Amino acid sequence: MTNKYCPICGEENKCMTNGSEQGQCWCNEEKFPVGIFDLVPEESRRKHCICKNCLNKYKEEQNNSQQ
Repeated sequence: MTNKYCPICGEENKCMTNGSEQGQCWCNEEKFPVGIFDLVPEESRRKHCICKNCLNKYKEEQNNSQQ
């Protein structure tokens, strides 16, 4: 991924996948629910990484809606 900004909120995604330690990033340890990708604009899919804040917010909203 080359873009360092989250396609959902526009903040820095802090993805280190292309960093000096290839593949060592927080995102490789997380499970991304399929539905979160529907929030990403078509032109950004598979090109920009979602940030941890948006991932956590999405998971929290999903948990709250299931209660």
